[in-house]
Amino acid sequence: MTRPDLAAMIGPLGRALLALEAPILAAHGLAMWAYAVLLSLDDEPVRTQTALAEAIGADKTRIIKILDDLTARGLIERRPDPADRRVRLLSITAEGRRLRDATRTAIQEAENTLLDRLTPAERETFLTALQKLV
Repeated sequence: MTRPDLAAMIGPLGRALLALEAPILAAHGLAMWAYAVLLSLDDEPVRTQTALAEAIGADKTRIIKILDDLTARGLIERRPDPADRRVRLLSITAEGRRLRDATRTAIQEAENTLLDRLTPAERETFLTALQKLV
């Protein structure tokens, strides 16, 4: 049986998900890259700006403006690394965590309308497979 290429299937799905997320991100006052930053800063120890850029697939020089905005809004903290003052360490604040979690909840609730097309078993299989591929 012939199937479409993965990109041919994932591409339209990805575009649909981005369109679904856009108004939710806007309602929470976040751009996509800002949300990606907040998602990557979990409750564990801090990250360097370079490690963060690599983790989210962004150019380290292009995320500086995003980091500046998130810092000014009190959503993240940036401080010099005591071991190397040229390096900036990042961590999420309590307010950043609250906004990240509220945004993620709203996005996942919207995603459920799409996932509702699947049976519970199909949904579980799809999400498990997607996590393995990612």
